[in-house]
Amino acid sequence: MTNLVRSSRLFPNFPKLFTDFFDSEEEIGNGWLSKVPAANVQESDNEFTVELAAPGLEKKDFHINVENGNLAISCEKKDESEVKEKGYTRKEFNYNSFYRSFVLPESVDQENIKASYKEGVLKLSLPKKEEARKTPKKQIEIK
Repeated sequence: MTNLVRSSRLFPNFPKLFTDFFDSEEEIGNGWLSKVPAANVQESDNEFTVELAAPGLEKKDFHINVENGNLAISCEKKDESEVKEKGYTRKEFNYNSFYRSFVLPESVDQENIKASYKEGVLKLSLPKKEEARKTPKKQIEIK
């Protein structure tokens, strides 16, 4: 089985020794690490599937790139509202963003990665190269 390797969210170029300490999956209080959506990764005979729970966003908020064997998923959403009533003005800003990256195994066909966003779940299909796919067992007949 080939695994997708999660890159550090905080220090993508640091050795693992440092990132284990600084880039824990645990929340730091109610801090900013808790804003990064968890990812579900599944492997089948023909593909890997990555799912991120990201409700309240739109397709246009996501940016997905593949470069040098890394899959990078980022999101940025800005909201601004202004209410003017008698004697006061209230202006509110909201800004949400996250970044996740994965090191892709060589078996992934990077040219045919597909993504969809439905009901708050971003789903990526990472097909395997033909030579990496498992072939069904074949019975050889003796003649």
